[in-house]
Amino acid sequence: MHFADHCASCHGNDGGGNTEIGQNLYPPAPDMRLPATQQLSDGELYYIIHNGVRWTGMPAWGEAGNDNDQDSWKLVIFIRHLPSLTADELRDMERFNPKSDADREEEKEEQEFLNGGPSGDRAPKSR
Repeated sequence: MHFADHCASCHGNDGGGNTEIGQNLYPPAPDMRLPATQQLSDGELYYIIHNGVRWTGMPAWGEAGNDNDQDSWKLVIFIRHLPSLTADELRDMERFNPKSDADREEEKEEQEFLNGGPSGDRAPKSR
């Protein structure tokens, strides 16, 4: 859940970095499933998550002065799991991805249309 909510905007739910934001960063967000990331030690991954990477789009997610950030350690474990994510896990993560107000409104209109609700007599607005 934490990865889908905080990291997937840049890294994608699958860790591949193939998102609009991730590909437009300099340098682009890495594919965390590849050896360049998977061969880093747990401590190196933790340090990157907790402290960020200067002069890149990778922010520091850890609290200053908290050198035993359990959320960052859990993300290390999840990053290790990225190469073996299943299709079911990816689908499950989608519900935790951040959504804009426009996305929520479009989903609401689609549901109303499909359920024959207030906007059931017209097609949902397209962006």
